[in-house]
Amino acid sequence: MYEILLVVYLLAALALIGLVMIQQGKGADMGASFGAGASNTVFGASGSGNFLTRMTAIMAIIFFVVCLVIGNLSAGHGDDRSSIEQQLENNQPVAEQTAPAAPVNTDQVPQ
Repeated sequence: MYEILLVVYLLAALALIGLVMIQQGKGADMGASFGAGASNTVFGASGSGNFLTRMTAIMAIIFFVVCLVIGNLSAGHGDDRSSIEQQLENNQPVAEQTAPAAPVNTDQVPQ
């Protein structure tokens, strides 16, 4: 299940990137309104903007939903208990942690 969601996540990300790269900027609409290249498009002068905008919105929703589901599934894999709690539960003695002793420098011994 997790691997399938990762594949869907990757495909949604690539489709979203592709859809954003295909779209034209806001300045390109001004030239299309005067007839510059509107007859050469598949969707017409205004049809491609609506289609690509809707598809981008749908892919973004799919991307974010899958992202939240994967994050929710990944959050449950860890163990919330600390190592001390695990040792106490297994009746193991808890080792005391002490600071390491500072090394003694024998070169500077006063005479």
